[in-house]
Amino acid sequence: MSASTTVLQTFADSVLSLTLNRPEKLNAFNEEMHLALRAGLERAHRDDAVRAVLLTGAGRGFCAGQDLGNRDPRNGTPDLGHTLDTFYNPNVRLIRSLEKPVVCAVNGVAAGAGANIAIACDITLAARSARFIQAFAKIGLVPDCGGTWSLPRLVGEARAKALALTGEPLAAQTAADWGLIWRAVDDDALMEEAMALATRLAAGPTRGLGMTKRAIQAAATNSLDQQLDLERDLQRDAGRSADYAEGVIAFLEKRKPKFSGR
Repeated sequence: MSASTTVLQTFADSVLSLTLNRPEKLNAFNEEMHLALRAGLERAHRDDAVRAVLLTGAGRGFCAGQDLGNRDPRNGTPDLGHTLDTFYNPNVRLIRSLEKPVVCAVNGVAAGAGANIAIACDITLAARSARFIQAFAKIGLVPDCGGTWSLPRLVGEARAKALALTGEPLAAQTAADWGLIWRAVDDDALMEEAMALATRLAAGPTRGLGMTKRAIQAAATNSLDQQLDLERDLQRDAGRSADYAEGVIAFLEKRKPKFSGR
C-alpha cells in the first residue's frame, strides 16, 4: 500500500480529516503510514486554510499500534529507539505543537502507540465500544508515544501504572469517567459528533484557541509565576488579533461573529 493511501486526507469547512487507512491490519503502523500521517500533520502546520484537524481510523479499529509483521526478532534485533526517533516521536510532536485544535475520533480498539497517539490529541471522543489498551506490557516493552508522560497527568500515577503494567483494556466510558478522554458517544453517532465539533472549532477564533492549547500544555512544567507571565504575553498577542476585535464588535452589535483565524 502506498503512502498516498495509508492515510486518507479530505478537506472541508476548514477541517483537515486524516484517516488511518490500513483496515485489514487494524490500522497498525508501518513506515509508509507514519510518513503519510506526518505529511498530513505538516500540511496542517503550514496551510492557513486548515483551521482544525480530525484524526480517525478506517474500518473497525482506530489503531492497533505497531505492525509487528516486520519486527520478528528472529530476523535480527530491531533498534526500537531509532523507530521512535524517526517515526513515532515526530508525529506526536507535530500534534502537540500544532497551534490549531486536533480532534480524535476513536472508532474501535486503540492499542499501544495507537492509544497514546489518541490521547496526545486535544479533544478525544470514542465510540462506546472502543477500548484503550497499553499493550506494551504484553510484549515486554515500555509505553511510548508519550504514554508515560500523558497517562499519569491525565489519570494519576496509580491508574497509569495499573494500565501500563497489566495491559488490561479500558472501556471508553471508563476512559471518559477517568479523564483520559473527553467523551464516550454511541457508535453510530461518533463521526457525526466528531466532525461537528471539529467544524465548530475550525469556525472559531483559532489563533486564540492555538494560544490556549500552548498555555495549557506549558502548565505541566511551569510554575505559577511562569504561567502567569505566559498568560500575560499570550493575552497581549490575542488582544491585538483580528479575531478579538471581531468577537467584541459582534458582541456589541448582537450578532454572530465571523472569525478568520487571524
